[in-house]
Parts: sequence; structure tokens; C-alpha cells
Amino acid sequence: MLSIILLSYYSADRITLAYQKIKSILDQHSIPYEFLIMDDGSTDDSFKIAQELEKQHANVRAYQLSKNYSAHYSIFAGLELAKGNCAIPIPDDEQLPYSDIVQMYNLWKKGEKIIIPHRAERHDGFITDLFANAYYKIINSLSEVKFPKGGADSFLIDREVIDIMNSRIHAINTSSIMEVLRLGYTPYYYPYERVKGINTESRWTLKKKIRLFKDTFFSSSTWPVKMITNLGLFFAIVAFCLILLYTYVRLFGDPQFWGDIVPGWTSTIVIVSFFSGLILFSLGIIAEYIWRIYEEVKDRPGYIIKKK
Repeated sequence: MLSIILLSYYSADRITLAYQKIKSILDQHSIPYEFLIMDDGSTDDSFKIAQELEKQHANVRAYQLSKNYSAHYSIFAGLELAKGNCAIPIPDDEQLPYSDIVQMYNLWKKGEKIIIPHRAERHDGFITDLFANAYYKIINSLSEVKFPKGGADSFLIDREVIDIMNSRIHAINTSSIMEVLRLGYTPYYYPYERVKGINTESRWTLKKKIRLFKDTFFSSSTWPVKMITNLGLFFAIVAFCLILLYTYVRLFGDPQFWGDIVPGWTSTIVIVSFFSGLILFSLGIIAEYIWRIYEEVKDRPGYIIKKK
């Protein structure tokens, strides 16, 4: 059985249509499935519509998170509730073509544990494409995971992987796709073309995008800490060389080297300003890791599913 996890957020006008389209495709190919609707704290009628759909169809289950946690935490919650032999989270706007679910399901039946769908091409506008491509290049260059061309935010995973995600991964300050890619399994990258004519406004605000980048980057990369160590070592060597140089000049060089009017103030101001900024920047990076450690040791849940 396949578990479809529909990510719902202000989706009142999309839930029923999404279910009907998916039902038509999966029934046509005789694929057994359950349909989980994970409402991410919507305040419109999305959850009510999901509950009505649940009453009408035996394979539909509707749940709502206690507040808006963002899509990746809805995915973690859906995986916790999924009963299928494999599972796939999907958006409610058909950006991932529903027909491709069948192809990925067939790949799973052939033995693939993790299938990562990724867009073959991006055409979201110059600015959006620029930032998206820069994001994935930074993550691929400086972290321990590698995203496919065009990036990815969904997956179809086997029951074995689902159980690992539920039992071994603490769903806080991270993203589901990052944790799937970090497990060590060899993923199958499945390219797809976005459905033409689907132009929906993104519900990922700038604040959410920045948080996702920080969570993804700091949960998968130790490069910033190593950078601080290397910078510290480099400037310690430079400082030691300057000490030797200035000591030699002071003892054996020309006294005029120091100047006649307010000697050394320019170099002092520049050096103090530079290293003050470097120290504060380094402390900020360290604070990001310490804050995440603090959140982990509190052992609070990354999401809360409301009781029915």
C-alpha cells in the first residue's frame, strides 16, 4: 500500500480536486493507497473539508497540526501516521504531476528504497531561479548532502526508511528531505516536468525561506565552525609575524617608520575594527549551533498533531 501525504495549508479549494485526480490515476493502475491530509494549522475551512472527505471515503484520514509549523514538519507528522509500505508527500497544487506518482511507485516495486523527484528545469522567474540555484549550490558545496539539479523537496520512501525517520530522527530544526538524503541509502533521482498552466502563489514567505536555509545548512554542515578554526589559525600566524616585524623595526629599524604625528592610529583603528567584526561574526555562527543544541536537549516535539 502507498501512503499519499497531502500537504494542506489554506487549501479549501484544492483538497477535493487533488483527491479526485489522484484517485482516478491510482485506481486506473490498481494501486492500493491511503490518503492522509495533513493540515498545517490553517484557519480557513481546509480542515473541515478534509474531515468531510474522510467521512465519504474509507481510505482518507484527516489530521491537523496545532499551529503552522511549515511543510517539512507536516511531512514528519504524516510519516508518523502513515501505515503504507511506502509513502510520498505531495503538495496540493499539482506542481509535482500526480501521474508521476505511478512511475515512482513502480520504481519502488523494483527495489528502490528512496526515489527523489526533481524538476528537470526551473522557470519561476529570474530572481526566484537565481536564489533557488544559489541555495542548492551553497548546500551542495558546503554540506554533507548533495541535491540533484534543480533541487528537491519531496521523495517516495520505503517502509524501512519511514521507520528510521520515525524512530531515529528528531524532527526539529531540520528538513525532511535533508534527513532522507543523509541516511546513506543510494537515492534514485527521478526528473519530472512541472505541470504547465499551474501558476500558484507560493506560501513560503521570506521568513520561512530564511529559516529553512538556516535549518538545512546548520543541520548538515560543519563548514562554518571549521572556517572559524582556520581563520583563527591564519590570523594567529599573521599576528605572530607582525609581532616579529614590529619588534625588529622598533629595536633595529628607522624610528621614522612610526611617523611623527599620532603614530599608529590608522593601523590600530583598522585592525581593531576588522577583528571586532570577525569575532562578532564568529560568535554568531557558534551561537547558531549552540542554540540548536539547546533546542535538542529540551527534547520538545518539532510538531504537535491535534487529537480528533
